Amino acid sequence: MRLVQLTHPSKGRRVAVVKEPKLQLVESYDSIYELALDAIEQGISLSEITTNHISTEELDYDPIYNGNSDWVLLPSFDHPTDVLKCMLAGTGLTHKASAENRQKMHQAEAESELTDSIKIYLWGVEGGHPETGKIGVQPEWFYKGNGSILRAHNATLSVPDYGKDGGEEPEIAGVYVIDSKGKPWRIGFTTCNEFSDHAMERKNYLYLAPSKIRNCSIGPELVITDKFKDISGKVSVMRNSTALWAQEIKTGESNMCHSLENLEYHHFKYENHRIPGMAHIHFFGADAFSFGEGLVLEDGDEMIVTWEGFGRPLKNTIALSKDEEKMVSVNSLA
Repeated sequence: MRLVQLTHPSKGRRVAVVKEPKLQLVESYDSIYELALDAIEQGISLSEITTNHISTEELDYDPIYNGNSDWVLLPSFDHPTDVLKCMLAGTGLTHKASAENRQKMHQAEAESELTDSIKIYLWGVEGGHPETGKIGVQPEWFYKGNGSILRAHNATLSVPDYGKDGGEEPEIAGVYVIDSKGKPWRIGFTTCNEFSDHAMERKNYLYLAPSKIRNCSIGPELVITDKFKDISGKVSVMRNSTALWAQEIKTGESNMCHSLENLEYHHFKYENHRIPGMAHIHFFGADAFSFGEGLVLEDGDEMIVTWEGFGRPLKNTIALSKDEEKMVSVNSLA
């Protein structure tokens, strides 16, 4: 089952099931978050509760997807009422190509010396797929932001005045909710563009943390599935309607140095990540990105991420701030 979230100027938020070429609206719920919490309370699956509330009202998907409708797609998952209760984070160096790109950015002085990035990746190769129920090696982890940075399909991803660059990171994210007892539940997976400042990171690998605090996009569809083994896709960049760069990509456990169970454990082992009512969006890493091949994105370029079996492609344009960086002052109450 594939779901979307959308909104209308007068009809408000809605959830819909993808039934190509239509979207079939769901009754009684305006967010996947609420559907998931009620499914947990009732002891049924998300697919079952959604099926129980499907209406007969249908919408044409094409004009909505193309941005030619009063209905507008929202991020495929969010916290519907409080952006501070939605945490975005991720694990890096989960794919070989990602580690190799990082190695190039952070190349050690001696050609034979391995960077910390490659060392962490190799730790994952060695201990990131433990036996079921066993704890494996810890992956690299980063904080991305809260729900305020989420953008939807067709939205613009912006490089702020303090940013050095902006580049696509084609990934799949897991989406989660924490129940009333503090138990995490995986809802499903969604296509995403994690979007980072690689130029800032390249300056010094200790700048990885601030390079990640940028807006990002997920969607347009959320896939309700447990399958995350071997997934193929494609990422491309368009400039003035012309293909500038494209590459086939892979993800899923078969293509990663960590199992899904191990990645989830090392995120949710922290008690402050298991606060009841919290929503989580967790990025699982990228197999390729254009910055690693020397491409610098320009204002207006379009980034497209497609994963087989994950619905329609996610498309976003990039906007570079032309403003000079401005000081943010802090007032004192002393």
